[in-house]
Amino acid sequence: MSSAPDPQADPEGNDLPTTPAATLARLSALGIAHETVTHEAVFTVEQSTAVRARLPVLQTGTHIKNLFLRNKREEMWLVTLEAHRVVDLKQLGERIGAGRVSFGSPERLMRHLGVRPGSVTPLALLNDAGRQVRLAVDRAVLDAAAVWAHPMVNTMVTRLSGADLQRFFAATGHTPQPLAFDA
Repeated sequence: MSSAPDPQADPEGNDLPTTPAATLARLSALGIAHETVTHEAVFTVEQSTAVRARLPVLQTGTHIKNLFLRNKREEMWLVTLEAHRVVDLKQLGERIGAGRVSFGSPERLMRHLGVRPGSVTPLALLNDAGRQVRLAVDRAVLDAAAVWAHPMVNTMVTRLSGADLQRFFAATGHTPQPLAFDA
């Protein structure tokens, strides 16, 4: 989902419910090894790909895209996929059992996950203490040796393993629905 930058937003994320520093501290407290790289703001997979091409550290591992979706019953979904996946929303909604889905509004995104458009990340599940957001994750992401995800802002990306990402989900009380695209 493409979005213009919010001129009022703090690029360091200090105006968010959970800052990038607090997110990384939580990963450390869970015993999850991680590495973070700072870069210019990215809002699309294409922009992210251009950053990866310039930064050698980002050229290994699985990069992801995240879709914050809602259905007519007001159920919220976070779908995390390998960045290169092309997805039909109608088919995806049926596949995850949500029916017809559409993108959640920026206000809904902030209310449920505490992030802005362009910064959607599975790490934002830290902000879903009431577990109102359902989670579906590409099996390739869950199985990856290294996964890159934003730590609440789109000016940073953090590497952790797929296994540790699953540990993180368990710690937040979210059970991912695995999605197999290559089967």
